[in-house]
Amino acid sequence: MDKNKDRPRGERQRGQDGRRQGQRPGQRPGRREAGPADARAGALALLAAVRGGATLGEGAALLDGLPPGERARAQRLAAATLRARGRAEAVLAPLLCRTPAPEIGDALALAITEMLGLGEAPHGAVNAAVEQVRALGPKGAAAAGMVNAVLRRAAEAQADWDAAPATRLPAWLRSPVRARWGEAVAAAIEAAHEALPPLDLTGKPGAALPGAALPTGSHRLEPGAQVSALPGYAAGDWWVQDAAAALPARMLDPQPGERIADLCAAPGGKTMQLAAAGAEVTAVDLSEARLARVDENLARTGLNAKLVAADALAWRPEAPLDAVLLDAPCSATGTIRRHPELPLIRDGAMIPELVRLQAALIDHALGLIRPGGRLVYAVCSVHPAEGEAQLAAALARHPGLVVEPPAVPGVEAEWITPDGALRTLPHHWSARGGLDGFFAVRLRLPG
Repeated sequence: MDKNKDRPRGERQRGQDGRRQGQRPGQRPGRREAGPADARAGALALLAAVRGGATLGEGAALLDGLPPGERARAQRLAAATLRARGRAEAVLAPLLCRTPAPEIGDALALAITEMLGLGEAPHGAVNAAVEQVRALGPKGAAAAGMVNAVLRRAAEAQADWDAAPATRLPAWLRSPVRARWGEAVAAAIEAAHEALPPLDLTGKPGAALPGAALPTGSHRLEPGAQVSALPGYAAGDWWVQDAAAALPARMLDPQPGERIADLCAAPGGKTMQLAAAGAEVTAVDLSEARLARVDENLARTGLNAKLVAADALAWRPEAPLDAVLLDAPCSATGTIRRHPELPLIRDGAMIPELVRLQAALIDHALGLIRPGGRLVYAVCSVHPAEGEAQLAAALARHPGLVVEPPAVPGVEAEWITPDGALRTLPHHWSARGGLDGFFAVRLRLPG
């Protein structure tokens, strides 16, 4: 079963240039469209792609004509605008008589985010927005005066921006989160989603890693670090992996020589963790293209694993395994701080289908393991149906299963559920920069 762990579920396989089936998001077949001329125009192109249902990753192909620095700035501006869209809406609400056209709204939100969220000089942001709107054609030109007037007033609304609540989760996600953990936790998660996430690294045993050491063993750097320029990258000493994403493999506690499968393995962070511990790893993923990325990561780090392109629901090993790590396809709602577009392009309709798939994968994975072996099930989701409820259902289907609580250094007591699973939420470790939302549980088969 294919799973895209770096991006929200729903992206389709793409070529190496990042285009979806050879086409840019929103581009008509046979039509070559001019690319953005600068970072602000690039940011607006990305915001338009998100309105069309694309992820920021899919929309990145629209920035192909920009120099690397402008390309990176466009991505930062678009992501910042999406993270703070609730604040921008609060500032705009008293300044507008009616809802503007979507592309006009994007230009307004971008400029307000620049001025009030990123400290950009008002004159530069306002003038750029007006010019961008004029470039939209006759309707844009007609709206240019309104945009100029609204943004000049918005530039004086720093207090309104600061007082506005963080962007709310969509109702389909907020309701189950609030029902499970309460209003205070839901609001804390929303606040955590506004912050630019840090860069976390996982290293090979004994390797020296840059950044500050975290209690769980990961190392953390400030956002914006150039990965390939960091010490140890070329030597393959480490790889990028959120600190929460590194916990499921540590919960599995792989031992040298153990036969372990990593199901839905791409992009390979957990595969490398298992291989670095000395296990004999088989990495299974449906997508050959994504397995090629796993192969590249293994080559850079000098680690070894057997790569198998197959549907995880159909694959079986030659002999029973000691353990399986199942990082299952999920809603990716635990990664909104890294993918702020996700709430705008998902509606929750996929949750029941995902829950059924996850249950089938759990049942299949348990059948691959020897008596007394272990399974770690994990999802990068904050939706209880994919975590806590999924565990309860699995235990009801398999009465002999034993939940083994996490025995990982640095895991805090509040992260362990009453059932003995691991639950991280985005506001955990807020003083350190937060965590992705993960659910993981270690299950032991009867001996």
